Amino acid sequence: MQQFEPLIYGQFYHIYNHAVGGRNLFCEANNYEYFLNLYDKYIEPIADTYAWVLMKNHFHMLVRVKEKEKIGFYKKLNSDRSDDSVRFQTTTDLSEFGEPERVDINNLKRPEPVKHFSHLFNAYGKYLNRRNETRGALFERPFKRKLIDNENYLKHVILYIHNNPVHHGFCSHPLEYPWSSYLSCISIKPTKLHRDAVIGWFDSEANFKAMHNQKVEVMKIEEWLEL
Repeated sequence: MQQFEPLIYGQFYHIYNHAVGGRNLFCEANNYEYFLNLYDKYIEPIADTYAWVLMKNHFHMLVRVKEKEKIGFYKKLNSDRSDDSVRFQTTTDLSEFGEPERVDINNLKRPEPVKHFSHLFNAYGKYLNRRNETRGALFERPFKRKLIDNENYLKHVILYIHNNPVHHGFCSHPLEYPWSSYLSCISIKPTKLHRDAVIGWFDSEANFKAMHNQKVEVMKIEEWLEL
């Protein structure tokens, strides 16, 4: 059985998963939008995002878990216990907890990145079950994650992620698919996506586009990535 270790602060990961039992994760535009809103709530505080794609029954993400110091500690936000509420917020300002010289950081709670992803998937699963009047788990458990430790791997993962819709027959080019980070990478609009770093790995925007314009052998990349 494959072992999944905790997400390490400061490291890059390819995170992906499928729906259970042949279910669809996304059935209409509102579903994609709702998931992305939850993603902002749960994942943006603990990880930086470099690429993503949402498919009907699975997803892929390229993220870098933030350093401990950048995430900080939890502070209570509200008492709302609804399925998609965020009851805690992260902060690096110790004055939030009282007089700084009296704060014992060993007694403060740090966020666990793995749990934030689990909260995201649980919240979305409950939302979709309510909306479709269904029951049961939506995502396979545990969610898949692969540590990335070199730039060549990063580039292959990005090409793989953006070409997933092409591979599955939803479009003929990543430009045509609305639910991935490709459009944000080539846009000038403000975004939380770390697109400057992504373009930098491809040396220039022109080369980024050129490599995406080439025929990408997704199956070969998948084998190379050991997915």
